[in-house]
Amino acid sequence: MASVAEQMASNISLSGFSKATELKKRIWFTLGALVLFRFLSFVPMPGIDPRAMASLFDTQRGGVLDFFNTFSGGSLERMSIIALGVMPYITASIVVQLGATLYQPWQALKKEGETGRKNLTVLLTTVQGYWIAVGLESLGAAQGISAVVEPGLMFRVAATISLVGGTLFLMWIGEQITSRGIGNGVSLIIMAGIVATLPRALAQLFEGGRSGTMNPLLVATIVGIAIGLVLFICFVERAQRRVPIQYPKRQTARGMMQPERSHLPIKINIAGVIPPIFASSLLLMPLTVLQMAGANSNPESGDWLITISTFLQHGSPAYLLLYGAGIAFFCFFYSAVQFNSEETAENLKRHGGFIPGVRPGKATETYFDHLITRVTVVGAAYLVLICLIPEILFSQAGVPFYLGGTSLLIVVNVTMDTVAQIQSHLIAHQYGDLIKKAKLKTSRKR
Repeated sequence: MASVAEQMASNISLSGFSKATELKKRIWFTLGALVLFRFLSFVPMPGIDPRAMASLFDTQRGGVLDFFNTFSGGSLERMSIIALGVMPYITASIVVQLGATLYQPWQALKKEGETGRKNLTVLLTTVQGYWIAVGLESLGAAQGISAVVEPGLMFRVAATISLVGGTLFLMWIGEQITSRGIGNGVSLIIMAGIVATLPRALAQLFEGGRSGTMNPLLVATIVGIAIGLVLFICFVERAQRRVPIQYPKRQTARGMMQPERSHLPIKINIAGVIPPIFASSLLLMPLTVLQMAGANSNPESGDWLITISTFLQHGSPAYLLLYGAGIAFFCFFYSAVQFNSEETAENLKRHGGFIPGVRPGKATETYFDHLITRVTVVGAAYLVLICLIPEILFSQAGVPFYLGGTSLLIVVNVTMDTVAQIQSHLIAHQYGDLIKKAKLKTSRKR
């Protein structure tokens, strides 16, 4: 039977939305913050030649730079002041979470919460910004093109300060969206960067079908597969394995109460989008380094670099095999970090809860370990399928743009979470109206 909240959510209409003044203010604030983010992506870093940077970036297509450029909404391609986006913050959050699990002294950093993540973000952004500045000075030396107007120490300092300031400003915008807007600010910024590249990609797709450079049947197939993947992601992300939990009867002043029954929801995809991001980064990083080394190396050592780059290029069997294996590995690894079977079993035992047919304590922990392993198998197969289908399609069909399964996962997940929050605000607004009406009726009776 549907709960009261679910029944109210199903009855939500546009008239209720128009009356929710606070919700409309939050939505307008969120849209304004995202527009500001898009404006900042076109502000170039000091000392950069935009035209030379655009031509040099085209030579690095297919590497990790192209992967992170998708998340930044093209900011990395233009080398704007927010070229790093919020990826250092995401990296810091993952490092703190994994480090606290694998290395005992890092638990103090995890207990610091947001402060610890911010300090680590500043450190990571500073290191990344400096080495990006150094790399920009040498980028394009073989082609005789320089993206930096005046290389030197002043450029490195200015570039590092600009990138650190841009990342921290994006983090502040994300915090403001979370507190004063709607949805998770950092997730919405990442989604906005991905969505910003979609119009150009769709224009290239349909222009290819119109001009005849792409088969119209192929265009229809790509659109159909994309819609099918989005629907499949929505279905699996809402799927969960509900573990029945029962609590003993409790003695009250009026007598014995019935035993409480509840359930523990476990998502099929426990790891989320972390495994594809990790697998892509680890696989594309060596490819990018090889591309840069091959561009600056002599002809004698360039042959084996070209061979390895060809072996690991997008769409090759080796790349697909390593990519799928990396996703599966990180899926099991991160699921084990996210769900602590021992802690969950101990909490149930402490509060008197138990799983019907399973003894509290060690048996419950073993039950959870077995259950998480089986659920993770399904989740890993789902992530591998979602991420490999676009890779195979774009590499074999020769599509002139790239949109990976990771981008689809992020866009769909963030959209579902944002819609759920909007729905929660509307439900709270309806509850507020009901309480006001009840108080008004009570005052009239008096």
